Amino acid sequence: MHNTLLYIDPGTGSMLFSILIGAAATLFFLAKAAFIKLKIFLSGKKDGGAALDASYKPYVIYNEGNQYWNVFKPVVDEFEKRKINLTYYTSSKTDPIFDSNYEFVKAEFVGEGNTAFAKLNMLSAGFVLMTTPGLQVYQLKRSKNVKHYSHVLHMPNDATTYRLFGLDYFDSVLLTGDYQKNDIQKLEEERGITKKELVTVGCSYLDVLSEKIKSIPAEENHIFTVLVSPSWGEVGVLKKYGEKLLDPLSKTGWRIIVRPHPQSKKSEADMLERLEKRYKDNPNIEWDYNRDNIYAMKKADIMISDFSGIIFDYTFLCNKPVMYVNTDMDLRPYDAYDLNKELWQFEVLKKMGIKLEEKDFPNIKEVIQKASDSPALAAERKIAKETAWMNEGSSGKNIADFMIKTVENA
Repeated sequence: MHNTLLYIDPGTGSMLFSILIGAAATLFFLAKAAFIKLKIFLSGKKDGGAALDASYKPYVIYNEGNQYWNVFKPVVDEFEKRKINLTYYTSSKTDPIFDSNYEFVKAEFVGEGNTAFAKLNMLSAGFVLMTTPGLQVYQLKRSKNVKHYSHVLHMPNDATTYRLFGLDYFDSVLLTGDYQKNDIQKLEEERGITKKELVTVGCSYLDVLSEKIKSIPAEENHIFTVLVSPSWGEVGVLKKYGEKLLDPLSKTGWRIIVRPHPQSKKSEADMLERLEKRYKDNPNIEWDYNRDNIYAMKKADIMISDFSGIIFDYTFLCNKPVMYVNTDMDLRPYDAYDLNKELWQFEVLKKMGIKLEEKDFPNIKEVIQKASDSPALAAERKIAKETAWMNEGSSGKNIADFMIKTVENA
């Protein structure tokens, strides 16, 4: 007798899990509806059962990880200040909210990945706010008992740099700048999908970091510092160039802070392990894995990056020059590919940034020394900031206003 091994590929497994979750959700809602009808019948009431849905929550935030706490903190603080009840679901057991003493904000750990989605898919709520894209595309589905789903952008760069259809099925998208509206509206028109409410509220996490970075004292005996802060993936600076870039930098005598993208620790662990081992005895190379990027940015005199959104964090918060390596980002997996136009972030980077090419690596010390800041670059940084970070300092209030107004007018 032969043993037979059955293999289910990840895609099929994910589909089967989605089917099971959908079936479970359907059974849950049918049972709940039957229970409510029974209560109405026994009580003699005939005015509908919405008010009897004890699980209904008017305002819900879902946070998929600690890295997004700064996005939600201004909103949470605003609800607490107004003494309005807010439900905060998180997929992190170490979410900073658990160290806070909110009275009107109730936090709950709901598990990670599909475990969290199983709960979210059966929500009963008036308004759900999240940074998680892909609603109704992957495992995260719209609950029929949620009236409004809203996506808040956690970056001041193009809103179309999400994976395909990342924003298509939200009821609203909360923007950091007006410029982000046009591309979303064009995709809506091309795809024939329902138009969303597009509201420019500001950039909440930059509001938080702006206050934090001001409180960091200047270094005594500061030495010239280069911050290497790339994106992740095959075209990220660290993955694509690695030693070719870090070897000459390590020989400059300057302090070199390497801050990998958070996803690199998950998806490119072997690459990071190789590089860390290579430079473990080099006193000029430091590795930064702090949750907040402001500590490394505060120390840096110049940044080297690629297409990572941290470029805008650095220029907007520190107003210092940035060098970028053109890594030919493949837009095919992203919404931006369907627009057939240059992204705003690439266009503006050419104006406010200094291009660094691979042929410059061997002489990188001289290249950086010559690439001094200029009034022209500073002026372009100012324009970019005014375009992409509107309503500076008031994002929490604006988001809370929109959430409350939407529920009240439903």
